[in-house]
Amino acid sequence: MDDVDQRLISALRHDARASLSDLAILLGVSRTTVRGRIEKLRQRGDIVGFTVVLQGDTKRDPVRGLMMIGIEGRGADRISRQLAGLTAVRAIHSTNGRWDLILEIGTDTLEELDAVLERIRRLDGIANSETNLLLATKKAG
Repeated sequence: MDDVDQRLISALRHDARASLSDLAILLGVSRTTVRGRIEKLRQRGDIVGFTVVLQGDTKRDPVRGLMMIGIEGRGADRISRQLAGLTAVRAIHSTNGRWDLILEIGTDTLEELDAVLERIRRLDGIANSETNLLLATKKAG
């Protein structure tokens, strides 16, 4: 993937509905080049789809946080299954370093977030945790 492909993907992430003409002007290439590159990226599997972001999606979860969790022993699979059942847990990431799991959590209020954090901390096998509130999103995927 060269510089033009990377800039094309960046432009499509910003606006997946941008016209081929607008993308061509932005990238300094022809419409045919843009069309061919998009098709090539799709065929190779680099682009697997396009999506729509609704206004409601941006308003979901006014209170969001990342919770890092340390797990005692070998309970990561069991704890991951328990966490997956919590509706406020939006994503579960395994990681390296100090923490075993990083959770993305979203709720409507701080009180709800506090209750979710308390519930998670009480799970058997959670050794320690740290939570950071997400204040503003500068770029989302």
